[in-house]
Amino acid sequence: MSQFLWVVFPYICLTTFVVGHFWRYRYDKFGWTTRSSQLYEDRLLRIGSPLFHFGILAVFLGHVMGLGVPKSWTEAVGISEGLYHFMAVSIGAFAGFATLVGMAILIYRRRTNGPVFSATTKMDKAMYLVLATVIVLGLVNTVIANIIGHYDYREGVSVWFRGIFFFDLHPELMAEAPLGFQLHGLTAMFLFALWPFTRLVHVFSAPVGYLTRPYIVYRSRDYQELGSHRPRRGWERINR
Repeated sequence: MSQFLWVVFPYICLTTFVVGHFWRYRYDKFGWTTRSSQLYEDRLLRIGSPLFHFGILAVFLGHVMGLGVPKSWTEAVGISEGLYHFMAVSIGAFAGFATLVGMAILIYRRRTNGPVFSATTKMDKAMYLVLATVIVLGLVNTVIANIIGHYDYREGVSVWFRGIFFFDLHPELMAEAPLGFQLHGLTAMFLFALWPFTRLVHVFSAPVGYLTRPYIVYRSRDYQELGSHRPRRGWERINR
């Protein structure tokens, strides 16, 4: 069971994450969107969306440092153990709380606004449930690891996580971790597997094409006006 939970299951989820995005982009480009509901309601959206998005960005950066950067590296640049835990509790807890509050506002908005609720799919509901579970477990683990308990996840969970990318996992480290960290790891992996089939795909979208796309032409142009020069993209003559 330990081998399945901490070796096989992570690779199943991450493979689904990669292949699922490729499939979604290949066969569902028109569905690659957040399905914006701003037209239906924007008062709560203006509050909840920044809290959620900036909060989740800070949470992501915190995980990059906590899981991706070895403990010896931060100590080498002068970040002591005490300073690291202080930043983890203060910044991490604040970011996690902001994310949770922002998501609660967005969920309340979806549930209480008729048109917004009608635009909510079953996958949206499943995504919110799993994401909320991951965030709550992360907040609980932050308090337990840095205030109440004495578990150093940087010598356990972090080592296991980095091993995923080098095909050198140590399942015994996760098997010995507290239950909260185990549940957080499993639900996070499940979220990765669910990701390609939800609105979360918009994380990998950037409106780069807007910088070079042509203006929309609402009137026809006389062909002779173009002269002998080849028209720019988007200004080609349309025969009507």
